[in-house]
Amino acid sequence: MKLKRTDLHEYQNYSVQFIKDHPTAAIVLDCGLGKTVTSLTAIDDMLHDTFEIRKILVVCPLRVCDVWKDEIEKWEHLAGLTCSIVRGTPAERLSALKADADIYIVNRENLQWLVEQSGIPFDYDMCVLDELSSFKNWQSKRFKAFMKVRPLLKRVIGLTGTPSSNGLMDLFAEYRCLDMGERLGRFIGQYRTAFFRPDRCNGPIVYSYKPLPGAEDEIYRRISDITISMRSTDYLKMPDLIESAHEVEMDTSETKHYEDMKKDLILQLPEGEVTAANAASLSNKLCQMANGAVYADDGTVTEIHDKKLNALEDIIEAANGSPVLVAYWFKHDYDRIEKRLKELGVTYAKIDTNESIRRWNNRELQVGLLHPAAVGHGVNLQSGGNIIVWFSQIWSLELYEQSVDRLYRQGQQSGTVSVIHIVTKDTIDERIAKALKQKDATQSALIDAVKAVLR
Repeated sequence: MKLKRTDLHEYQNYSVQFIKDHPTAAIVLDCGLGKTVTSLTAIDDMLHDTFEIRKILVVCPLRVCDVWKDEIEKWEHLAGLTCSIVRGTPAERLSALKADADIYIVNRENLQWLVEQSGIPFDYDMCVLDELSSFKNWQSKRFKAFMKVRPLLKRVIGLTGTPSSNGLMDLFAEYRCLDMGERLGRFIGQYRTAFFRPDRCNGPIVYSYKPLPGAEDEIYRRISDITISMRSTDYLKMPDLIESAHEVEMDTSETKHYEDMKKDLILQLPEGEVTAANAASLSNKLCQMANGAVYADDGTVTEIHDKKLNALEDIIEAANGSPVLVAYWFKHDYDRIEKRLKELGVTYAKIDTNESIRRWNNRELQVGLLHPAAVGHGVNLQSGGNIIVWFSQIWSLELYEQSVDRLYRQGQQSGTVSVIHIVTKDTIDERIAKALKQKDATQSALIDAVKAVLR
């Protein structure tokens, strides 16, 4: 059943109106608060009600492209919107650009190609920069490509969780994309001179800059008219628990591997019947496969896909420096997550000791890895962050609620706590997520779910 416009939260309706009222806007919403549906609702209103726009470009991370399409399909009031995802080979991209659609979605790595090489006229009148922080480097190719076409756009909206993850210097390029330098200046030298002084130097070489006294307040004052942040307004109840699903989908070969392994499980069933005794074991195996890897009988690990790892990477990036608590269940989940975090150069720790809890609450970690069975009711983690990601879906309602309550509790300084489920489509993940939502993590729900998946 599709969601309706009346299902939007108060803060989302406020953001929709803000976008409509401001041709240039920065929407700063915490991870999981629905930046995509907020933007799409505003686009739909301006496209079909007030006729202020006719052709929209969305620039986003590669693996987020499908999220925009999925959101359109999820909400009833967005049924009139059409989109075309510009990706693949140059020929496929050109075909997508020539398709008849309202919204054209391009990943940020292809933005330079779109502007400089595609040969397609840049005739968009609105652009949404999903993850505005991706444009924080004024020397990058994507920034320079975008600035070539910025004067052609009537409306530019920037979406982000935290616009200045590396400090105030990031804001120059991001807001230059939005207002072409109206508020913070057209040149980086001008911005530095106005608001910063050299900090670490070696002769004439400056390695870092330090804000001048009062610079932070002045910068925020200058951008405040086009910026809203849902962490600093009164539009959210304190605290607000926001649950969302980040869906991933296996490709054809991965799905075949999954289905083949599932068939092997069916053959192991006594007389082909799912009972209470074997449902838990089967569910375990199916959950592992949904996560991307499964234990063989000899203890070795067979990897099936890395879709959840990619999604986790996207979520961490979208959090933009804000700490993320990641709940896992299986040992191979931990091992694979740890490997990916090392590749990303992210500071992390398993949250299972007093020292690791201290580091998390002192915000010394970008990622905390949490096993739901390892945290008790007395563990307080609310000082360390407000985002928890469920890499693994678990049946235990008690452990689930107990883990979420580590962040969603008195003393949480953020206005919201975001609970994000990474769910693999067409797997048992969907059944577990539905059961948890309905508070039905019972034995019968488990058996029914296993039966449904095995059919």
